[in-house]
This record gives sequence, structure tokens and C-alpha cells, in this order.
Amino acid sequence: MTNNLRDEERSFVEEVGLVFEKTGLPRMAGRMFGWLLISDPPYQSPAELADVLMASKGSISTTVRLLAQMGLIEHYIIPGERHDHFRLNEDALRKMVQHGLEDEIKMFRELAEYGLKLMQDEPYVRREWLEQMRDRYNFLEKAFPKTMERYEKRRAKLQMKLLLKQK
Repeated sequence: MTNNLRDEERSFVEEVGLVFEKTGLPRMAGRMFGWLLISDPPYQSPAELADVLMASKGSISTTVRLLAQMGLIEHYIIPGERHDHFRLNEDALRKMVQHGLEDEIKMFRELAEYGLKLMQDEPYVRREWLEQMRDRYNFLEKAFPKTMERYEKRRAKLQMKLLLKQK
């Protein structure tokens, strides 16, 4: 990374990359996401991203496509500039949670249901873990969106309070 990054920033960007990698996403996607979380300005050109992340233009292009498809980043137009810029999408954090948790919850519930279908004629002792798994993930699948909705309402109230304080 360029010398203008502080060690803490460099460390943070790398840590985000490792976390992404642990969830099955490319490390570079996490590094780019991590940098866009803390970059100033909050929008960056592909050349700036390549410089800061010490990555090839091809790697940046591939990663930009992936993060855009996931809905995590978006094009940012600067009037009069010929280069593309990218920034985090307004609801990137919500989409991260959705990608990471909601999709996994659904996937594991469906997996348990598939297993139960295969084991439907088997004794309970062979189905017990699958039933617990299905029930747990079914509960989470229904409860999680409501939890996120409560969070969004709470966040909106906090933002309103902050705006009122600034006046």
C-alpha cells in the first residue's frame, strides 16, 4: 500500500480482507470494502484503488464488478471528470448482513429440510439433529428480518436526534 496510509489503516484494510476470506469471499473484495469504509474522499477511482491496495488493474476491475453485483458499491460520478469512481452503496452494510446472515440462515434451513425429506421414513433418533437444525434456522429466518427492521428504525431515530442537536 502507499506510504500515505498509516499502519493502523493498512492493518484494518488487511483485517477486513481476512474476514471476507473467512466468509468465502475473495480477500481483495474485503480489502477494497475495508478501504472504502475509511477512505477520504469516500469515493475512489480504479487507479487510486490499485495504488492504495497495491493491486493490478485487472484485479481491481474484477473486484469492482463483484462488489457492484453484490450491491455493496456503486458508481460515483464527478461532473467534468472522465474517470469512474466508486463508493460504498448507501445500504451496503444492510446488504452485507443480508448476504452473510439471511442467505446462510435460509441455506441451512433448506439443507435441513432436504435431509429430513431423505430421512422421512427413518426413526426419530436419526432425524433428531436435522429437526433441531430445521426448527432453529426456521426461527431465525422469521425473526431476523424483524430484528433488522427494529435496528433500522432505531438508527433513524438516532440520526434524527443528531441532526436536531446540530441545529
